[in-house]
Amino acid sequence: GGALWDATQALVDRIRAGVLDDLAPDDGAARTGIRLVLLDALLGQHDAPWLAALDTEGSALAGPARVCRSAGWWWPFEKVAVVCERPVALHRDEAGRLDHGDGPALEFPDGFALCAWRGMPVTRAFLEELRTLTPERIRQEENAELRRVMLEYYGYDRYLADSGARPLHRDGTGTLWRVELDGDEPVVMVEVLNSTPEPDGTHRTYWLRVPPTTRTAREGVAWTFGLGAEVYEPLEET
Repeated sequence: GGALWDATQALVDRIRAGVLDDLAPDDGAARTGIRLVLLDALLGQHDAPWLAALDTEGSALAGPARVCRSAGWWWPFEKVAVVCERPVALHRDEAGRLDHGDGPALEFPDGFALCAWRGMPVTRAFLEELRTLTPERIRQEENAELRRVMLEYYGYDRYLADSGARPLHRDGTGTLWRVELDGDEPVVMVEVLNSTPEPDGTHRTYWLRVPPTTRTAREGVAWTFGLGAEVYEPLEET
């Protein structure tokens, strides 16, 4: 139960915020009423973290535990219960954050949906635009957070190539590239060649994003290992 708690609570908070924004984006009084209704909900499957820590069989919690196995949020009243369906789609990244670049990260049967990239809320229109991105459109985006999303989706290596970036430095470890961004820190990356060949004998190229202060390729590669350039001298690479 404890292992589920943080990720589930973050999802519950995100659903509450999404419902508020969907039903009453600019009405403070309405938002207060909706917030109280949401706080009164039993959370169905999202009650699993704390129900898992208790012995519910034969106890007063047996009912909520059974609902938890098959339903979403619900409100029990004296003569009627309002029960929500579970989501039909849920996409999260390795950290448990809502994350999906090709549609809603969370979607319910009635059409209510939340879109997100690495946990950051975005609109459906923004996600649809990602498929048609160009370097010029990325540079025109004034919101630095949205521009970072665009860069991640487009691919830093592809952006460097399509932006006509020039190498700053080359040495035995790789090639250092840099592209300036208005109102944001520059994109600085090291292009490296995998020392282990692929089955067909070729060597795959990788791109490592490094701090903007990086001045040499060796310094950048060393930084990815938590080392300084002066001590990064591998005897063998595999």
